Amino acid sequence: MSQALTDAARLAHDWLDGLTERPVQARASLEDLRARFAGPLPEVPSAPEDVISTLDRDMRDGLLGSAGGRFFAWVIGGGLESALAADWLVSTWDQNAALYACGPAVSVVEEVAGEWLKDLFDLPREASFGFTTGCQLAHMTSLAAARHAVLKRQGWDVESDGLHGAPRLRVIVNDQKHGSIQQAVNYLGLGQRSLVPVETRGDGRIPADSFAQVLSETDDATIVVLNAADLNIGACDDFETLIPIAKDAGAWVHVDGAFGLFARASAKHRHLVRGLEHADSWATDGHKWLNVPFDCGIAIIRDRVAHKAAMTITAPYIAAGGAARDQIDWNPEWSRRARGVPVYAALRELGRSGVQDLVDRCCDHCAAIVAGIGALPNVETVSEPMLNQGLLRFTQVGNAPEENDEYTDRVISEINDTGEAFFSGTTWQGRRAMRVSVVNWRTTEDDVRRAIPVGCP
Repeated sequence: MSQALTDAARLAHDWLDGLTERPVQARASLEDLRARFAGPLPEVPSAPEDVISTLDRDMRDGLLGSAGGRFFAWVIGGGLESALAADWLVSTWDQNAALYACGPAVSVVEEVAGEWLKDLFDLPREASFGFTTGCQLAHMTSLAAARHAVLKRQGWDVESDGLHGAPRLRVIVNDQKHGSIQQAVNYLGLGQRSLVPVETRGDGRIPADSFAQVLSETDDATIVVLNAADLNIGACDDFETLIPIAKDAGAWVHVDGAFGLFARASAKHRHLVRGLEHADSWATDGHKWLNVPFDCGIAIIRDRVAHKAAMTITAPYIAAGGAARDQIDWNPEWSRRARGVPVYAALRELGRSGVQDLVDRCCDHCAAIVAGIGALPNVETVSEPMLNQGLLRFTQVGNAPEENDEYTDRVISEINDTGEAFFSGTTWQGRRAMRVSVVNWRTTEDDVRRAIPVGCP
């Protein structure tokens, strides 16, 4: 092995070993980082080991400790050991996971990983799947299949004829939708005006009566996007009620389950997503609750024909796999890394019971942080966790609501500056709040104990 690879392995171990004590907040400023990395393109080569040594030195204090157990800002996992090691091997093997012919072993591993995920989530076994760069592309893949199917019912072949002159298509969404849904409809040429938000109540869920009313307003081809855990309070739509209403109206139902789909793996939390299995497509992120390294999204689609029609491509130089599964038939990428391999490794490491324990543990830790910080002076609990997301707000007596918005953002910044924990701000029902998100396999009870005192304004 070259010295550069040996050094990289050592430096990686050192980074992981230091996560427990290293500040979670990055310490280097923007100016510091630009001064270190900017400059003219080098004219002469450098030794690989020197490049790695310098890169590590200059990067370290400009990195967030998001792989560690004290990061509670966004829904970012920490890389299970087997998944991280598998990802190193994926880069080493350097297979183009687009065709069976380009990487037979990684194609089969991805095939098995997809089947295991359908089993874990108890979704239709006949469904197809695709591994993408993240939930953004998983949404795009799923909605491309939906676009194909709903327009085909109206006699329109969107892959052949495009969208110019096509029947109108609307996308009914929860008003707490993630921004990646907006991006997906842009990528698919549907435009923002195709989005029809349904106003939710205080619990973040679509009311059945409002939903039925919106569905009945036109005969346009319709796609519905429901939430399996929104990013602020972890609210899940009432799938048992809403999906039959949508199906009766002839709509395709897609579920944004970026992290909430993993509630299906927990006996304790499965009731929150009961009925979700009756949808037409589902999207989730492996680099969230499954804790595989970035980047990994998963699209699961009931209608295999629509999925393949929306994604597949042929060319004279493509060696079709025959009986084997060609990944290019199910995702939008040609050149792609074998991201199904870390998923396979993570599922082998955890097993069904390990995934359940991980989900339950994270939910318990989130509840403990919200309860602990929420009991401190000048702290208001905005939303107790339904799953693994909670909201807190910092207030001062006599402040106007707008002043407490500013105060909340200031306290979040002060907490993060301590380096003991890292949280993010959000806006919920018009007011600023601190979001508590726990999804990392490394988070421990000790991490929770360390996080609570720093929440005292």
